[in-house]
Amino acid sequence: MNTALLLIDIQKEYFENGALELVNPIAASENAKKLLEHFRKENGTIIHIQHISPEGVPFFVPGTKGVEIHENVKPLAGEKVITKQFPNSFRGTDLLEYLQSNDITHLVIAGMMTHMCIDAGTRAAFDFGFECTVIGDACATMNLQINAQNVKAADVHNAFLAALEFFYAKITTTEAYLLS
Repeated sequence: MNTALLLIDIQKEYFENGALELVNPIAASENAKKLLEHFRKENGTIIHIQHISPEGVPFFVPGTKGVEIHENVKPLAGEKVITKQFPNSFRGTDLLEYLQSNDITHLVIAGMMTHMCIDAGTRAAFDFGFECTVIGDACATMNLQINAQNVKAADVHNAFLAALEFFYAKITTTEAYLLS
């Protein structure tokens, strides 16, 4: 099986003082770093996804610190970086063509936000025929609200991972993946 690591939107906007600060982004990025180091050591295929907003959107603004990929997972020269403007990493990008041209059949997915870009990208990948493994502790999300009710980030995160595991992906931890 040809596997690629897909690191989605691990950008400074999601960390302390960013416009979209998440809950526990450092811990998630440190786990993503472990995966990245593993794939680098194994000379595996690595793809960084970077969200860049269209003009007028107040976050992921080109030229700002928030749009930069976090130091923990900074791409090296030669590693593929794909920019996107939508939650789904395939929409309007060359991701599908890149994966197909490299004979990739399995994606190991980590990044931010669990309830948006991880969910959208994983579902799209599955629909395109890829086997997906989401590394749950290498993802992060935020507290949300619906109908004036607060939903804690941990509940959002777990609900979305549970939904993905129901049909779209295997969900595991960094440690379990690296030991497998």
